[in-house]
Amino acid sequence: MAAIAPERPERPGRAPESAATVILAGGHEGGSAAGAVHTGRPLAEAVRAALAASPEPVCVVPMTLGRDPGLIADCARALRWLSREEGPGRLVLAPPFATVDHLTAWLRTAALKAVREAPDTSAVLVTAPAAGPFEDADLFRVARLVRQYGHHRWVEVAFDGGDPDPAEGAERCRRLGAGHISLVRAAFAPPAELPAGVLDTGPLLSDAAIAQVVRARAQEALHRLAHGQDGVAEGLDAEHGHGYAHSHGPGGDHDHDHADADPDHTHAHADGHGHGESHRRAHGRDHGHPHGHSPH
Repeated sequence: MAAIAPERPERPGRAPESAATVILAGGHEGGSAAGAVHTGRPLAEAVRAALAASPEPVCVVPMTLGRDPGLIADCARALRWLSREEGPGRLVLAPPFATVDHLTAWLRTAALKAVREAPDTSAVLVTAPAAGPFEDADLFRVARLVRQYGHHRWVEVAFDGGDPDPAEGAERCRRLGAGHISLVRAAFAPPAELPAGVLDTGPLLSDAAIAQVVRARAQEALHRLAHGQDGVAEGLDAEHGHGYAHSHGPGGDHDHDHADADPDHTHAHADGHGHGESHRRAHGRDHGHPHGHSPH
């Protein structure tokens, strides 16, 4: 399976950390483009297959770029359920692939490259697949930080399948006076359609950089597992503090957390927005000033 790969740390021979099977789990940020499986039944099946195939620990890495804390919580719920079928030490949840600070730093680097030749007449159009209102609002915040600390003239936001869509975002850039528009991805996957006259700058991270970050997250998870920490408790808390104080909007004041839900279970709300094992109630945010980060 594409989402499963052996992972070995830099110092082999330490038995508790000697090897693991790594599974990537993806959400609305297009993690499937990086080989990730969706939460719910696909993740549960991938974990069970890995457990059956090897006595090594199974490490799940949430492939979020910092705007999908619900993915982290869904992974934690799945591992909590699946751990009932296994002994201790077999399952571990890695830290998320990236935080919002990582995303901001990577976007700043990409934006600088995009406008290098004509900074005074170039606009950056940051795009990602549409998600929920809070996740989408996060991207506007990130784009503002990219503009503020990168000294770009124009940094606009568009959502694949959302509002504004990439074509509308490009038109806004033109009306603001941009002569050149570069699309920078805030996701693993490219947009479904590239607007006319817009340059796609390509993947935010190379395959090698993604692999490097995944290795670092898996190694950190295995180190924690060797000290009795499986990461599940932290993952269950990933959504804390997001949304309307955890409500479901007007008329949606029911309260249930799915902490013990079967990972194979999925359901949808009346608004047609489907969820895996959780309602998407993302977390609060880090401090506002972005710092530069290496890929790991």
